[in-house]
Amino acid sequence: MVSYDPAWLDRMYNNRALVPDHADYFARWASESAKTRDLLNCKLDLHYAPAPNETLDVFRGSARRAPVLFFIHGGWWRALDKSDHSFVARHFTREGFCVVVPNYSLCPGTPEQPVSIADIALEMVRALVWTFRHVHAHGGDPNRITVAGHSAGGHLAAMLLGCDWKSVASDLPPNLVRNAMSLSGLHDLHPIRRVSFLKDSLRLGEADASMLSPALWPAPEAGPLYALAGADESEEFIRQNNLIREAWGPEKVPVCETVPGCHHFSIVDALADPGHALHGRLLELLRA
Repeated sequence: MVSYDPAWLDRMYNNRALVPDHADYFARWASESAKTRDLLNCKLDLHYAPAPNETLDVFRGSARRAPVLFFIHGGWWRALDKSDHSFVARHFTREGFCVVVPNYSLCPGTPEQPVSIADIALEMVRALVWTFRHVHAHGGDPNRITVAGHSAGGHLAAMLLGCDWKSVASDLPPNLVRNAMSLSGLHDLHPIRRVSFLKDSLRLGEADASMLSPALWPAPEAGPLYALAGADESEEFIRQNNLIREAWGPEKVPVCETVPGCHHFSIVDALADPGHALHGRLLELLRA
C-alpha cells in the first residue's frame, strides 16, 4: 500500500541513496559509451527538432532494413544524457539492429524556458516521428520500431506505446510503436509529486499527474508492453512495475517480472549484456 509520508516516499524513490556506489555506474556508463561511439558506425547529435536538446544518436545495425530499438534514458526527467547510454547500443547493433538514442530537455529548464514532463513527452513524440521518417537512411526499418526506456524513460516508453499517432500526423501509422519495454518504469505519477527531493524540479500538479500516468490510461491498441524491475529495487518501484499490468491486463502486458540480483542501476547493465536473460527479453520484442 502506498504511503504518502514524505520520509517514506524519499526512501522508496531515492535510488542514489539506495545504491551507495551509484556514481561508479554513471562513470562506467560514460566511459563505455565513449568507447562505443568510437567503435560503432554512428551518426551523432542529429536534430529531430530545433531546440538545443532535441537531438539523437543513430547506431547503424549490421542488417539491412534492421528492426529499430529506440532507447530512452532515465534520470527522473531531470538528469543524465544520451551520451551516457551509448553503451546500450553495442551488442544490439552487432545482433543486427539499428539503435536510436534520443536526448530530451531536462526539468525544470530555465525561468525563460521552463521544462515539464509533458514537454519531454512531446519531445519524444517528435523524436519518434523523426525516426519513422528518416531511419531508413540509416539502415533501419521504420515499420519495426521497439521503444525501451529505463526509469523515467520507462514511463515515456509506456506513454509512447499508448500514443494516438494518427492525431499527431495523418500520414503516421497507428502502430508506429510496435511494442515496448518499461524497465524500472514509473506508471503512476501521483506519489512522485510528493517526493520532497523532486518537487522543485518537476513541479508536478495533480491534474498533470493524472494526465501523464500511463496506468490511468485505457490499455493501448498497440503492444505488447514488457514491464520489468530489479528484484533488489524498492517496494515502490516493484509496485509501479506491477501496476501497469494491473491497469492494462496480462494480454497487453504479458511479461511483468522482477529481475533477480538487479537493483535500479545494474538492471541497465543486464539489458546491455548479451548473456543476460533480460537482454533476451528485449530481443523477443525486436524480433517480433
